[in-house]
Amino acid sequence: MVCRVLWGLLLLLLQGPLYVSGQAKKPTIMVVPSDVWCNTNGFMQSFENQGKIQKISDYKRALQESADLIAAISKINELMAERGFPLKNLESALKSIEQEEAESAVLTSGTSGAELQETPLDKLKKVAQADIWIQLTWTVHQVGPKRSVTINLQGLDAYTDKQIAGSSGTSEPSFTAEIPVLLEEGILAHLDNFNAQLQTHFDDLFANGREIQLRIRVWNSFDGDLESIYADEELGILIEDWVYDNTVEHRFSTSTATETTMVFEQVRMPIYDERNRATDARRWSRGLQQYLMEKFQIQSKILTKGLGQATLIIGEK
Repeated sequence: MVCRVLWGLLLLLLQGPLYVSGQAKKPTIMVVPSDVWCNTNGFMQSFENQGKIQKISDYKRALQESADLIAAISKINELMAERGFPLKNLESALKSIEQEEAESAVLTSGTSGAELQETPLDKLKKVAQADIWIQLTWTVHQVGPKRSVTINLQGLDAYTDKQIAGSSGTSEPSFTAEIPVLLEEGILAHLDNFNAQLQTHFDDLFANGREIQLRIRVWNSFDGDLESIYADEELGILIEDWVYDNTVEHRFSTSTATETTMVFEQVRMPIYDERNRATDARRWSRGLQQYLMEKFQIQSKILTKGLGQATLIIGEK
């Protein structure tokens, strides 16, 4: 009798939250040094984007010159892998960008020459295809002969750049510990709580869809606009109906709707498509592109920014 009761309790435990959580699909993650850390340590680069000079973190040089950064990222990767979180390697993603010539080409319209310029960070996000970015920051404190490290971890949704997890703290002061050891101690002290926040966010994506933004524009060459009538309805209304039908629980908001522009925000698209492939704004908006072509013979071009923003321009490829 006692054995049967114990066995029943064991089954309940296996079917409880810990077991379910262990079987849940985990988000893919990439660890990167934060902009603050890169700026403080002199790892920034400048580039021109549509006539303006912008600065972003120079991850490649940081990896080449900071042994502490490599040690910290490796430790986080190791600990996350032990907890079942799939990881993307920053160094490998950077090499992929260099090898793919298509990533460095400027996208243009076939007839009008319109351009879309992406930042190096947008390109990295597209190549990495991670769900969440962990930004790592640390500061070394020296008080007399003792040293300690304050660590800050920020989990950012790769599609919206919104912070969805955070943890920070300071290691115990030490006379002898090297920086990599202090970093490891600080990471271990906060990682499990941080991971729980990441998983909560990812569970929300499964239930409510991934948030993206969709923009609709019209080429000057298009014979019509978003108020033109197709199948007894305005084109803009037909597009809005498609978005309604293809979002999770019909969740989205229309922030702009004119004869030439529509902006859909807080669009909750399915996290996986019908073939169980992870989807992004480009892949999802392609469904709208196909719908317009098949139903109304309207050509369009899709331009993307990162993983979470797509612009569909109506009238030509």
